[in-house]
Amino acid sequence: MMDAKNTLLPVQSLLQSRGKLLEISKPIVMGILNATPDSFYNQGRQSQLDELLQEAEKMLEEGATILDIGGISTRPEAPTVTYEEELQRVLPVLQAIHLRFPEVWLSVDTYRASMAEAAVAEGAAIINDISGGRFDDTMLATVARLKVPYIAMHIQGTPATMQHNPQYEDVVSDVRNQLREISDQCALAGIVDVVVDPGFGFGKTTTHNFQLLKNLSSLRLLGRPILAGLSRKSMIWKTLSSTPDTALNGTTALHMIALQQGANLLRVHDVKEAVEVIKLWEALETA
Repeated sequence: MMDAKNTLLPVQSLLQSRGKLLEISKPIVMGILNATPDSFYNQGRQSQLDELLQEAEKMLEEGATILDIGGISTRPEAPTVTYEEELQRVLPVLQAIHLRFPEVWLSVDTYRASMAEAAVAEGAAIINDISGGRFDDTMLATVARLKVPYIAMHIQGTPATMQHNPQYEDVVSDVRNQLREISDQCALAGIVDVVVDPGFGFGKTTTHNFQLLKNLSSLRLLGRPILAGLSRKSMIWKTLSSTPDTALNGTTALHMIALQQGANLLRVHDVKEAVEVIKLWEALETA
């Protein structure tokens, strides 16, 4: 028999942001828009505003529900970016997309509370934080005050150190327990809508990543929607002896597994293919 700590909780089917409602009872796709010059995947290396607008339009036409805009590369050993530079990268993109597509749900990928506040003021509806509030101790209170959903990711270390021999007693239970702590802290701070992300590739070996994916459904014990960020990650192309540029097929395969394990959101570079995976998963589920 499961104890109270290990009882499956009902997962919410709606996210609410400043009066807007987003249905997530069925899996949805979050498209990645990197406003950075040094993303690990070439398709994301777009710094010109018109190119990013074209990419945003393409993603929306292909079925993305959320667009996630980031101004800091979080690849292993990425250089530090100042707040001013992050602001200069993100805000023009956010403003332009919000102006052209005012009804679209926009997320901003940041671990700085000041960036979160500036982004929401310009139309962002979700804050996506790789640190789960651990890089800025004012983040959780800020998000609670802003009344927007919060994506809390697990990371061991920092982007500069996370791949320096990551260690766990049991990666599945360790990540779940740390996300439980973060989720509880969010609730205490007053954040209503929290999405949990196990952080594939963030302080994990390839083996750790596959163990997490194989047991992703265990995060359902937290009663929070689950985001899977697998797109073109090194766990795919290192296993296949390929490159990020040729990792789409592997990404698609792992997306199906993530859906079968209970993922609610897929964060992706390739929207069309992710939407197709969801359609095939739905056909399988209803057969």
